[in-house]
Amino acid sequence: MFAVQVRDHIMIAHSLPRPVFGPAQQMHGATFVVDAAFFTRDVDEDGLGVDIGAATEVLGAVLKPLTYQNLDEVEAFKGKVTTTEVLAKHIFDQLTEAVAHKKLGPGSHRICRLKVTLHESHVALAWYEADL
Repeated sequence: MFAVQVRDHIMIAHSLPRPVFGPAQQMHGATFVVDAAFFTRDVDEDGLGVDIGAATEVLGAVLKPLTYQNLDEVEAFKGKVTTTEVLAKHIFDQLTEAVAHKKLGPGSHRICRLKVTLHESHVALAWYEADL
């Protein structure tokens, strides 16, 4: 299996309003480093699985609506607790939509799996990964 992974980041604010989250129940900020890996079973005649430039642009476009936002006020997260895992799945879903709309160029049809990893800190990360 081939993979291309690109990286970006988001700076957000949110609260995690459940007792299990202790002090994180209060409004706080977070910076997430976001990795998106696009998997293919083969490469094209140019040796490409996924165009890295297109993957970088698509990831940036998916993250833009989240950047510098209070996720407690973002419609997509109404009624949800925006844990790192939930954010990873949201980004995964948005990237899946981009793949379905061929926004990763002519190689979009080859993408068979995605993995979205959010680095919460230098010691903790979470991801969502699935076949398309």
